[in-house]
Amino acid sequence: MDSNGYSDPFVKICLKPDMGKKAKNKTQTKKKTLNPEFNEEFGYEIKHGEVSQENLDISVWDYDMGKSNDFIGGCQLGIQAKGECLKHWYECLKNKRQEDRALARPAERQPAQF
Repeated sequence: MDSNGYSDPFVKICLKPDMGKKAKNKTQTKKKTLNPEFNEEFGYEIKHGEVSQENLDISVWDYDMGKSNDFIGGCQLGIQAKGECLKHWYECLKNKRQEDRALARPAERQPAQF
């Protein structure tokens, strides 16, 4: 939190094992807020058989100009996760399978929610 009582949060997303720059994404920074809404989508090309080897690291940071950014929190989604993170990972996989079925019928395609 900044001295003004607010944060300038942004989210870093990284698919691991790291595939280089293609694996890293970052949202826009939301200025002076404690309740950000990002509403941004990022996609990764992963073969379905390789999903069990991947982890998605999600971390929230407070942007500080001229200083190092402050870590606010984060989680790791993947087959090795526990509790709610593992539950959410399975939801992501379920949505991916729904998208695959929708691709077979492009006229009815619905975007996957992650």
